[in-house]
Amino acid sequence: MTQSSVQQPTSRAHAHLAALLRRLDLYDLDAQIKPDGLRVANPHAEGCCPANPEPTDTVTCRPNPADSGRLWFFHSWAEPIAPASRTEDAAVLIARTLKAR
Repeated sequence: MTQSSVQQPTSRAHAHLAALLRRLDLYDLDAQIKPDGLRVANPHAEGCCPANPEPTDTVTCRPNPADSGRLWFFHSWAEPIAPASRTEDAAVLIARTLKAR
């Protein structure tokens, strides 16, 4: 049996992602917790191309080695967003990235 390459968030990371999901509701973004993180999409903005008709990102919550292993939110391209304890800041930055109103 092979192990899946999808890394499951810990219960603490999952709780932070759930809090972020609730905060993103304020920006009218579609957000859904998936096995690999929080998938966030902006159905009100135009995407880059036919394959990506709307801006999307899969946000993860994992330890940040640059911050003594504290939990941080990360974009799907591995760029850190904000510490997991700063849900409001993370939501603002994600909304801005996804061109939310």
